[in-house]
Amino acid sequence: MTIIISAQTHQELFAEVNETQQSNDPDDELDVTWKCPQALGEGHYRRVELRQNLLLEIENYQRHDNLIIQGIDRPHPLEFWFMLSGQWRESSVWAVNQTEPGQYGFFGSGMAVKGEDKFSQGRQLLVGVHLQPELLQSFIGNSSGELPKPLQHLVRQPEQPYHFRSHLMTPMMKYNVQHILHCPYQGIIKRTYLEGKVLELLALLLEQETEINLASRTHKPLKSGTLERVLYARDLLLQRLDNPPSTAELARLVKLNEYALKRGFLLVFGKPLFAYLHDYRLEQARQLLETGEMKVSEVAHKIGFASRNHFAAAFRKKFGVNPKEYSMQRKHF
Repeated sequence: MTIIISAQTHQELFAEVNETQQSNDPDDELDVTWKCPQALGEGHYRRVELRQNLLLEIENYQRHDNLIIQGIDRPHPLEFWFMLSGQWRESSVWAVNQTEPGQYGFFGSGMAVKGEDKFSQGRQLLVGVHLQPELLQSFIGNSSGELPKPLQHLVRQPEQPYHFRSHLMTPMMKYNVQHILHCPYQGIIKRTYLEGKVLELLALLLEQETEINLASRTHKPLKSGTLERVLYARDLLLQRLDNPPSTAELARLVKLNEYALKRGFLLVFGKPLFAYLHDYRLEQARQLLETGEMKVSEVAHKIGFASRNHFAAAFRKKFGVNPKEYSMQRKHF
């Protein structure tokens, strides 16, 4: 069964069930939870206003049915969310966008036109962040608020369609999302902790967005559509860090021949396919070790090394220090 309602009706249903807002934290009146209306499912929506123009939300529902929300033309803020379970699909006259479990959705600012948001039946767990363009400009803009060229597409005029991109979450993204979901603090310490994790997620997204945008601008020799297939190949490769597909399998999955895939990967990322995977694994390992919360063996397993010794040797070759020594050094900062 599919429930079809307007955005206004969706808001009214939540308002009827939640006449009195429930504080999630007695020391923080800006951390509020709403119950899901029974007609739509079970669960809750949590909203934490971290600072002016920066909002964290956590949606944790068990939907009884598919849900379609019919929207209206409206200004859209910058927004990103991480879909741990569930599925979202947006259809409008401008585009069809979607996110799957294990992916993030990154929205720029601009205009959201009338369309439909479809959420799948079953469990939905996502962590989302809303921020206004002026906040992003204050973080990474120049003295006039202008963003770096590879990121200027994220802020558009109110009458322009917003930018959207979905990609796989990296291990560090997943790490930060889990820490947001299991924040052990309350009050002002909680707010500081959550804001730090949110800004770290933003930095990871901006890094990936810059890389993708520079690739699309720089590598014009690729045929039309090949760049998208190469980027998709990269996503599939990183999705299976512990058991990556062979070049032949990857080429088949993205519908390129092996030569085109290898050439495209070299042009876009500046290194062969599995050299990129190797360096990516080690960089993710370095970031995980910096947290000081995982053992070396746990990090090695998470990024796809079957042998701790092989991982240690590869890490030492790249960074000049053993992973255990690196982890100990970071604890003293």
